[in-house]
Amino acid sequence: MTTPKLNVFQEARDYISITFGLVMYATGVTCFHLPYQITSGGVAGIGALIFYGFSIPQAYTFFVINIFLLILAIRVLGWKFCVKTIYAVVTLTVLLEVVRHGMLYYASLHPDLVTSPQGLPQIVKDDAFMSSILGAAIEGIGLGIVFLSNGSTGGTDIIAAIVNKYRDITLGQVIMLFDILIISSSALLPGVGISQMLYGYCTLFVASFVLDYTVDRGRQSVQFLIFSRKYDEIADAIASTGRGVTVLQGEGWYTHTERKVLVVLAKKRESTNIFRFIKSVDPQAFVSQSKVIGVFGEGFDAIKAKAKKA
Repeated sequence: MTTPKLNVFQEARDYISITFGLVMYATGVTCFHLPYQITSGGVAGIGALIFYGFSIPQAYTFFVINIFLLILAIRVLGWKFCVKTIYAVVTLTVLLEVVRHGMLYYASLHPDLVTSPQGLPQIVKDDAFMSSILGAAIEGIGLGIVFLSNGSTGGTDIIAAIVNKYRDITLGQVIMLFDILIISSSALLPGVGISQMLYGYCTLFVASFVLDYTVDRGRQSVQFLIFSRKYDEIADAIASTGRGVTVLQGEGWYTHTERKVLVVLAKKRESTNIFRFIKSVDPQAFVSQSKVIGVFGEGFDAIKAKAKKA
């Protein structure tokens, strides 16, 4: 009876996290990159190029291109991924426009600010490099939060998620490969130039690094070895959360007393709850916690290596 409630809670938490990540991404792009005509890559980068060249709002191009990519997402990644992607695409489209109009309104209140040809104010004044770094960091964190919540911002993120599903390649690396061509093409636009293209490359590397760091931090796993006479109660408490518990037969070498040992593999963010369960059942329990490089299987990451044919 508790599983549906937990699923609903998990889904609600995912959508809240996705929304927060999208707010960060829209802020990084619109507030720190568009005013300096820096291309950030992806479908948003394509929209930025069209925005620089023809003044068509970035959100419009972003939305139109993603309609076609969503068809691919439905076929390969499934409806669950697609539903969250549709939500992310629509939400990000709205956020890009809301933040852009907010920037235009801010510029109208501060006429002394330097603005781009499209009227967007340059918050960091004449320091385009610092603006590119700040925007990239904010974008990377935002994308990481979205991916950790099983969502996607659409565009090349869909392609990256498909590749990451079948190959052990990080999301940041896949996105980087697709984005190099988009950023390079920004040098062809009049009024943009080589310097903005180089800033775009800096944005690409920083955003990819921060994205991988955010995702890796969110997916860190730990291993518990729990020694307690009340092992059965502790195991029941941990298992009630849906996390698996393995019981091993042990023996204390000094006392030669048989003892049960619990082995638990869990996400790092679940560590606090596990410690609470242990303390509430047996405050005298002996517990060892260690980091693990990777955990693959049900409840964790999927094994993406190809099996050899018989």
